[in-house]
Amino acid sequence: MINSTKSEKTVGITGASGALGKELTKLFRQKGYKVIGFTHSKTNYEINLESPNKWIKWECGEESSLKKQLEKIDILILNHGIYDLSRENSNYEKSIEINALSKFKLLNIFEDIALTNDSLTKKEIWINTSEAEILPALNPSYEISKSLIGQLVSFKKNLQDKNTKKKLIIKKIILGPFKSKLNPIGIMTPKFVSKKIYHLANSKKYLIIISPNPITFLLFPLKELFNFLYCQIIYKYK
Repeated sequence: MINSTKSEKTVGITGASGALGKELTKLFRQKGYKVIGFTHSKTNYEINLESPNKWIKWECGEESSLKKQLEKIDILILNHGIYDLSRENSNYEKSIEINALSKFKLLNIFEDIALTNDSLTKKEIWINTSEAEILPALNPSYEISKSLIGQLVSFKKNLQDKNTKKKLIIKKIILGPFKSKLNPIGIMTPKFVSKKIYHLANSKKYLIIISPNPITFLLFPLKELFNFLYCQIIYKYK
């Protein structure tokens, strides 16, 4: 949760060179945070008042190599992803790897770091899943990958033990369509979305929903409730 000690906090943002990543970076820099930007992009990594304080180039599959950088981060925002309409099997593999498995690996690494953290301040991880987790996005590979990471995050959250809860805050971000290179006809602007994320993250809520679709606000809490009850049953009868 964002608080008055923000000037001492470091935020890590994956997908920092994308439309939403740039707006999140600008906003957190304006609020006094130090930002580390993780990117797959091959573009020049300019440093200015609206860019990350530091750029880190990485590739999916190299998550373990980021451990030292992740140790310095207080709030990690997993925002990277792809949207590919190709029907090739390789596209499904790539979408699942980047949109789901890569984020899950980083979540696990960051959790391990949090468990060895001696600071009284909890570490936080915010995972961007998308409403395509349960609603159609006109892209089967994207929907499958988002459904996977959504379920993984839900189970991870609901199966946390007491010690982990004391050390790590998990937030799931459900986003509707916003304008970007991946979705040029998105309804919302990245600037609007970034501001809503920042504002809603101040609450104690685990689920952060930003969408123009009212159905999203109905279905996702119900889905999360079902997952919670399911996990409670697992605990009771295991």
